[in-house]
Parts: sequence; C-alpha cells; structure tokens
Amino acid sequence: MLCMEIVLNGQAKTLTGPLSVAALVAELGFIGKRIAVERNGEIVPKSTYGEVIIAAADRLEIVVAVGGG
Repeated sequence: MLCMEIVLNGQAKTLTGPLSVAALVAELGFIGKRIAVERNGEIVPKSTYGEVIIAAADRLEIVVAVGGG
C-alpha cells in the first residue's frame, strides 16, 4: 500500500492505494446513488469504474444527482 495525494472536488485528499474509482465511490458512501465521475477532465464511464485506477496527482470531480422539482 502506498499513500498518494489527489484532488477530490477541489480539495486535497490523501488516499491509500492502489485504488479504483469503484473502491473510492464505495469508500465515500456513494454506492447506489446517481453520480458522475470526472478524472483529469474526462468523464469516467460507470462501466469502467472497477478498471480505472486512481494515480497520484489525479484530479477527480464526483457529482451526485439530486432529485426534486
């Protein structure tokens, strides 16, 4: 395991890796929620969350969809 610094939603965050996007989503408690993930300016397709490994210095944005009207 190694520690790495990333930027998550504009805030510095230290992670213990290697870590996939799916693992980070689970760690943050977003399982089952409608979310969108962007990594270094590119949308990560949900079907690849388990395959995409987060690297040191990655910039991630995670947006949770909120229902209502």
